[in-house]
Amino acid sequence: MTQARLMDGTALARRTVEETARKAADLTERTGTAPCLATVLVGEDPASVTYVRMKQNRCRKAGIESRHVALPAATTTAELVGVLRELSADSGVHGILLQHPVGDHVDERAAFEAIAPEKDVDGVTFASFATMSFGLPGFVSCTPGGIVRLLDEYGVDPSGKRAVVVGRSAILGKPVGMLLLARDATVTYCHSRTRDLSAAVREADIVVAAVGRPRLIRGQDIKPGAVVVDAGYNPGNVGDVDFDSAVERASLITPVPGGVGPMTIATLLEQTVEAAARQLGV
Repeated sequence: MTQARLMDGTALARRTVEETARKAADLTERTGTAPCLATVLVGEDPASVTYVRMKQNRCRKAGIESRHVALPAATTTAELVGVLRELSADSGVHGILLQHPVGDHVDERAAFEAIAPEKDVDGVTFASFATMSFGLPGFVSCTPGGIVRLLDEYGVDPSGKRAVVVGRSAILGKPVGMLLLARDATVTYCHSRTRDLSAAVREADIVVAAVGRPRLIRGQDIKPGAVVVDAGYNPGNVGDVDFDSAVERASLITPVPGGVGPMTIATLLEQTVEAAARQLGV
């Protein structure tokens, strides 16, 4: 069997951001107001600091204003909730991103729920999950949304296919399964406690790995010709899939890095401009 084709998230993200920049410029010209994304960071985790800085740079390239709120690591849940409610009430802010994780002493769910649904461009609130699950207007979780865009770009129709999602997080595993279900896939959720995970993966036409365990999914467990989406990112630029062996059996596969990651940020920017347009009534 020939090696799998790579699903190039970097190239698709570049085109998505270019289109988003055109929409942002048009919105700014028509309303006199540029879309604005507020990022909130608790503490100084190096990876989070780098990620937020990357998002700010991408915002500038897309014609989106970026407002950054840096909070000390000792910030309490009540203090963080207060900041997020203030941003939610600020008409000059159209989208809000709370960089996570926020620290074990903070109730992350309470913080997420302080974000107004119309500004939840990262798709992390109960309201966003509900609207996404019911196919109603709202904002999808950015990584799952980026994954579906990648599948569309490479002509992968989930309808009638068996999709196995390895991972059950509230902002990745669970929502990507719901998005695939909405496309008429038959979805199986697996996780770190699934018995005989290999057997479940071997049945999959589409595998989404999002469990946060390096090289958990091995090539020998990939059904020949399956589509493999690796949403994991572990130290050393290693995904949740053993790429070298999986590429020999899959038909399409995302690299790490350069696959899912760029589409996450592109989706965030796209949804920020969409949120601004809704709030500005255009």
